[in-house]
This record gives sequence, structure tokens and C-alpha cells, in this order.
Amino acid sequence: MGNIFHSSVYQGKAKVKWEFRKVAKKKDPVRKPNPVKALLPLEDRKKNARYIHKELNRLFPDPPIPLYHTNPYTLCLAVLLSAHTTDKSVNAATPALFARADNPADMVKIPIAEIQGMIRGVGLSATKAKAVWNLSRMLLDQFGGELPRTLEELETLPGVGHKTASVVMCQVYDCPAFPVDTHIHRLAERWGLSTGKNVVQTEKDLKEVFPKSSWTKLHLQFIYYGRKYCPARHHNSELCPICRKLEAARA
Repeated sequence: MGNIFHSSVYQGKAKVKWEFRKVAKKKDPVRKPNPVKALLPLEDRKKNARYIHKELNRLFPDPPIPLYHTNPYTLCLAVLLSAHTTDKSVNAATPALFARADNPADMVKIPIAEIQGMIRGVGLSATKAKAVWNLSRMLLDQFGGELPRTLEELETLPGVGHKTASVVMCQVYDCPAFPVDTHIHRLAERWGLSTGKNVVQTEKDLKEVFPKSSWTKLHLQFIYYGRKYCPARHHNSELCPICRKLEAARA
């Protein structure tokens, strides 16, 4: 749409309006209504959650953390780097970076421009390189070179949002948390477990229907299931065991 608008500006206002009407008529052939998408009553959501939990345990009984890391500090950085990109691209960049510096003291010795060069493939490399360096400096100055142990303190670190902080809390400190990424947000809405309004609401809705002791493992199970069976695009519910079951139950 941006290119159409730019090229039409010099052709008069009428042309601009016509072009926007033309674009608006186009339909995405991939996205189709999903009958499981509507939010269900709480008791129905809990019932479906029990089935989903059982199925995910069957399909992914012991899901590993998909991001390469060597210690809590590098895990935090890997999650930070994974924002708006794929785990594959992060895992391609981080082994060399972490071989060079797997602790804050060594990381701040590397110029930001050099960090950026090492992580260029992950996208937003300039912003993320600054965050990596500034986070490392803050850990040294304010936390004795160690990751803080509370969600609130973790969220004060440069580049660390609620999701990254939640991953650290559950994976490093074994504190129950349900970090919500794009896969989890999509599946929760698609399965009628959440309104899908925003990730904050999705996290709240999921915590309401799954046992607290299962949150950390479910976070990973959702991710693996979404990638293998329930993608954002070209989703086929006949090839998606959970969607197929839920749709059949609601037919």
C-alpha cells in the first residue's frame, strides 16, 4: 500500500482515493474464519485446556529450550535477540557471540559496532546491539554482574520486556510463569482459550485454565506445537490434531 500511495500522490487526490479503494477490495486467500476462535465460557475453556494439556504432553513430553545458550546470562540475551525474528536466525548468530563473551564483563569489552556486526542476521541489529551492551553494563554496575531475581528488576534491564523477564524467571529461577510469544498468542485465540485482545490478556486467560505447575513446560509445548501443526499462515485444521478435535466438538 505504501508504494501505491507514494506513486499516486503526484497524480492527484482522485487517483489516491481510487488506489486505496482498489487495495481495500483485495482479500487474503490464506486467512479463513476459524470456528474454534470464539471465546468459550470458563468451564468449557477449562475442559478444553485439560484436553490440550494432555495432547501436548503426548506430542512434546520433554520440550527443550529452542534458543542456544550456555548459562542464564546468555539465555537472557538470546531471548532478547529473538524479538521480531526467528529462533533459527538467533541460533545462527549467538554461538560466535557467546564464544567471545558469555558474561557481562567480557561483553562490555566488545564495541557496540562489533556486537552489531556479529548479530546482523537477526534484524534490528543496531538497537539490539546497544541493548546487549547496555544490559551488560547495567548488570555490572547495579547487580554485581548477575541477573536480578525478580520480574520487576529484570524488566528494568535494557531490551528486556515482560516476555523475556518471564522466560528468565521460569527457566532460570524455576518460578512459575507463562511467557506469551506470537505462537502462544495465536494458538490461545484459535483454540478459544483467550480473546486474543493482547498478550497481557492472553497470559491472564491461560493462567486461569492451566495448573500453575504446568505453565513453564506448556510455554515451550505451545511454541513447538504452533510451529509444527498450527502455523499462522496456510493453516489446515485437518492436519492440526488439536484444532481438528476442537472443531469437531463444536460442530
